[in-house]
Amino acid sequence: MVATHQPVLFEEAIQALHIVPNGVYIDGTFGRGGHARAILDALGPEGRLIALDKDEDAIRHAQENFDGDSRFTIIHDSFAHINEVTQKLGVHGQVSGILLDLGVSSPQLDEAERGFSFMRAGPLDMRMDVTQNMSAEIFVNQTAEAAMADVFKEYGEERYARRIARAIGCARAEERITTTTALAEIVKLAHPAWPKNKHPATRVFQAIRIYVNEELTDLTQGLKRCLEVLAPDGRLAVISFHSLEDRLVKRFMRAESEGPRFPKGVPVMNEMLKTNFKCVGKAIKPSDEEVKNNVRSRSAILRVGEKTS
Repeated sequence: MVATHQPVLFEEAIQALHIVPNGVYIDGTFGRGGHARAILDALGPEGRLIALDKDEDAIRHAQENFDGDSRFTIIHDSFAHINEVTQKLGVHGQVSGILLDLGVSSPQLDEAERGFSFMRAGPLDMRMDVTQNMSAEIFVNQTAEAAMADVFKEYGEERYARRIARAIGCARAEERITTTTALAEIVKLAHPAWPKNKHPATRVFQAIRIYVNEELTDLTQGLKRCLEVLAPDGRLAVISFHSLEDRLVKRFMRAESEGPRFPKGVPVMNEMLKTNFKCVGKAIKPSDEEVKNNVRSRSAILRVGEKTS
């Protein structure tokens, strides 16, 4: 299925990469190839684009639509393993730019059978990589209530996490929870209050998706490894969609740009304070026009950094 609209912060992300015609670039979250197509259009015949995605549907889309371009390589893997991928392909430390467009893609949300959306009736799945064992159905039916509540609180920032976890525990004791709509209804009935124009299951579904797909673990590991594979002057551009992701990206880039910290009073030489990374500009948010045209862009934030040596 082809995406029906352009990726969020599309022009801004492509510009942030500062694409050079003969460079090596990595699209760490291929999706349906919107960014990949633009990167390839900017590359010359000697350029190269390596794309990664955990979703087999994305891999099939790439094979069907990009297979004729010898500059393009698609890998079924997480960007958390970007260093292994670049070593295998012989481009470790030679990458001119990396783009990470985090979170769930529009096709994943729009396809009911993937189970990501509480707005569409479908199986309770939520796996980006359907070859993995853990799914949303397994999580809600087998996880202890206390552990489930911790996930809702940590990954969904859900105020009523324990109350909702208890409701799920009671419901599954009567009948296994197998669909998105069944879970959404349980959460709705257990939730005492929620923001206007926001479904009460929003935070719970987000939390389960992040946990099942190990999204924050991948991001934490992947950010550090991105710096290892970049060439000097290489760019890292990251688009995040919720505060947990953006907080990790912001703290990572700030820490890398500031360099190592030492206890007060410890003698430090100048060379010990050197860093090989800098933040580029300020965080970029979508324009009012983009938000109007695509409501899913409203929470997007693009942060850009550059490896300096």
